[in-house]
Amino acid sequence: MNLPEYILLAASSLFIIVDPVATAPVFVAMTPTDTPAQRAKRARLACVVATIVLLTFAVAGRVIFKFLGLTMPAFQIAASIVLLMVALDMLQAQRSRVRETDEETEAGTGKDDISITPLAIPLLAGPGAISTVIVLQNQARGIAQHAALFVVVTAVMFASYLILRFAAHGTKFLNPIAIKIITRVMGLLLAAVAVQFMLNALQELKPGLLGS
Repeated sequence: MNLPEYILLAASSLFIIVDPVATAPVFVAMTPTDTPAQRAKRARLACVVATIVLLTFAVAGRVIFKFLGLTMPAFQIAASIVLLMVALDMLQAQRSRVRETDEETEAGTGKDDISITPLAIPLLAGPGAISTVIVLQNQARGIAQHAALFVVVTAVMFASYLILRFAAHGTKFLNPIAIKIITRVMGLLLAAVAVQFMLNALQELKPGLLGS
């Protein structure tokens, strides 16, 4: 996989699993009394924290695996199952309990500051996003692709901030029907990414299993 292909894979899969478009209305619902400026500030802090979390796992993923005695194919299969669970919920245009439970959302509504939890974790940097970053880090070849992953994570989180900031200042423009359509399309794409992760793991376990 060359550098442009890797960047496209990393950016598309990570943006889909982070899914800031679907997170935006949840974010607005959890900050009913905040001003647009306060919402923008919370969104900025949440995206910074989520970026740090994902970059930390991108750097320390292999160390964690070695410490726990895990293999990458095993993690790829587990990650693909997590992503597929999220994708199936997205295809039904509903929030996945893999990303956050109803209790976490309700707790967020009652909190004074939801920036770190549940907005940064687990809404933005949840199990699916963390799994995706670790798998992408393992697929990176060479310094250029490893560096590209860091840039992609930062870019996706910056895009997430812009979307949340827009939601903070323009809640009246969030069309529920449009959000559901986008969520279903992104869910289909995420399901394809999940299946590809599993195929990659099977190929790594037994080269030649899936043909050339």
